[in-house]
Amino acid sequence: MTKPPTATGQADRAQRSRLTAPVAERRGFVVESPHGGREDPYYWLRDDDRRDPQVLAYLAAENAYAEQVLASSRVTADRLYAEFASRIAQDDSQVPYFDRGYWYYRRFKCGQEYPIIARKKGSLDAAEEVLLDENELAQGHEFFNVGNWKVSPDGRKLAYAQDIVGRNQYEIRIKDLATGKLVGESIENAQASLAWANDSRTLYYVERDPTTLLGSKVRRSTLGASGPHPVVYEELDKAFFVDVRRTKSGRYLVIELFSVTESETRLVHADRPASEPRVFYPREQHHLYSVEHVGERYIIRSNWRAENYRVLSASERTKGRRAKWRELVPHRKDTFVSNVAAYRSFLAIGERSGGINKIRVLPGGNGQSFYLDADEPAYAMAVIDLPGPESRTLRYRYTSLTTPESIVELDLDSGKRTIRKQAPVGGDFAPEDYVTEFISAPSKDGTEIPVSLVYRKTTLRDGTAPLLISGYGAYGASYPPRFSSNRLSLLDRGFVFAIAHVRGGQEMGRRWYDQGRLLAKKNTFSDFIAATEHLVAQGYAAPDKVFASGGSAGGLLMGAIANMRPELYRGIVASVPFVDVVTTMLDETIPLTSNEFDEWGDPKKAKYYEYMLSYSPYDNVRAQNYPAMLVTAGLWDSQVQYFEPAKWVAKLRAAKTDGNPLLLVTDMDAGHGGQSGRFRQLKQQARNWAFVLQVLGQAQ
Repeated sequence: MTKPPTATGQADRAQRSRLTAPVAERRGFVVESPHGGREDPYYWLRDDDRRDPQVLAYLAAENAYAEQVLASSRVTADRLYAEFASRIAQDDSQVPYFDRGYWYYRRFKCGQEYPIIARKKGSLDAAEEVLLDENELAQGHEFFNVGNWKVSPDGRKLAYAQDIVGRNQYEIRIKDLATGKLVGESIENAQASLAWANDSRTLYYVERDPTTLLGSKVRRSTLGASGPHPVVYEELDKAFFVDVRRTKSGRYLVIELFSVTESETRLVHADRPASEPRVFYPREQHHLYSVEHVGERYIIRSNWRAENYRVLSASERTKGRRAKWRELVPHRKDTFVSNVAAYRSFLAIGERSGGINKIRVLPGGNGQSFYLDADEPAYAMAVIDLPGPESRTLRYRYTSLTTPESIVELDLDSGKRTIRKQAPVGGDFAPEDYVTEFISAPSKDGTEIPVSLVYRKTTLRDGTAPLLISGYGAYGASYPPRFSSNRLSLLDRGFVFAIAHVRGGQEMGRRWYDQGRLLAKKNTFSDFIAATEHLVAQGYAAPDKVFASGGSAGGLLMGAIANMRPELYRGIVASVPFVDVVTTMLDETIPLTSNEFDEWGDPKKAKYYEYMLSYSPYDNVRAQNYPAMLVTAGLWDSQVQYFEPAKWVAKLRAAKTDGNPLLLVTDMDAGHGGQSGRFRQLKQQARNWAFVLQVLGQAQ
């Protein structure tokens, strides 16, 4: 399809012709594998230390070029940013929750990037005690993130994990809440997961491998003790992730071990933190389960003989005997059990059926289960798992593409529902001005792909509107239809926004995930293309005004569709895209690679190597016209290394036969999630959408 250039588009092209795009040098290098070598002339852009002056100079040149090209949309980017900022509450605060004598919450001050974490003792009318002011901690750092924080059981100490680079290598610190001073030694190179023992002196954490960033060792730190922190448990299978937490009952510390296909839970009595972890149920191929302890029973979410999971319970006597577990919620072929929040007197179960996130409540005793109601065709509900096991109140989130997030509480005794908070939206926003739909699009194999849509009521469905379609489709992660106040800036400019719920997520259950991974991965790409074609055919979008966006594994999706059907898309925004699939999966020194063989396949095996090679975006770049593309990277990204998007852009620029803009923006001070801070993140989003409007000829 030939896209007719607008007058503005012709002017932009003329301006770009006067700019010089960076051209990466080609250097001979062969990527070896058991199945032969592959030439990779841009491999030199990989610098694990991030210090090579030639690499840094190239990234700087790409940033400078992108800034020049985007100069013509700078006014639009500034306007978008102002719109975004005007819609959020500058002094926003979280709905407080009660835990062991205190009300905890976080809040923002006007103009500040980061939250303040605080509490009040006994009553919300009590004096505020600030636990952490992240704005103070962030001073002097270009990037800052608190990944997790936990108050000790006695309420006197705070453990928190901070990252000042963006690489998810956290430093754990412990603060004495009475004095405000740090105590003990800082713990370097850790995950963000934390678990206090009941003595309020012992902290469990997970140490990362400094090269692969795998979390394999659970260590025990005890305040006042000298010497190295003892290793409580070490996971030797590199396909497994490791995490630690406390049970809701406070009786156990939990070591969770899980891969894509199997899991295992080990328990340590929280009163005896030096005791050996005990296996709840031994790992078994294709058995995935998770455990919560509340009251005198264990609540288990398990896929044993249940593809879409079921909920069971066990006692101390039966926990190791799976055949004796008592079924609470049976398996259903059309309903996926995504999570369970357990309380003494009820369970709140997150489920997905028909592609929609719902909540099912199972009262204790002989009460009948029931679902929470919703009035919209596409929405998302999620349980907020409050810490108090005795609670008779269910708190949950409700949102849709037209409804700002609401925090709702259901009193299980009276049946009364109370909206505790609805996210404020500044300006003249009115939900009734927008339309949301939930439709399906037939993929090439006949599978119906759910698609969530939103647009302004005044936007005509006559084939003239611009469309932004987004997707993810990996790791079993679903893409719920949530509200975004930022998105209003596109909708108010006449855009239709769509989410393609492609295979690889779990919107339609575990099988939906399995049909989009390993040797079925290409379904993810064909589903997205089919959804795009269907929306155009049904008049939701003009065929020459279609844009696509995705990040990380969704960036892989963007790379694949750019190679497969470039004529379908006017422009693509690919954020931190995973595009060099084969080379990365061949190298187990690259962070997180070995965890993901069950997701993508092990390329040391020929069938996976050939299949991955057939869709890997980097390996399938060829001489053809490509859409306009904005590609982003984070220099310190630990999940998708910066050199993947950098190499991909270099190869695209050398091969493509069009004059459309191709931009690489590398954030030199951030990682996978981009800049930290709420206003900095708004600026990134404004830049991305200004690019879309610039390509469309609607930017200034």
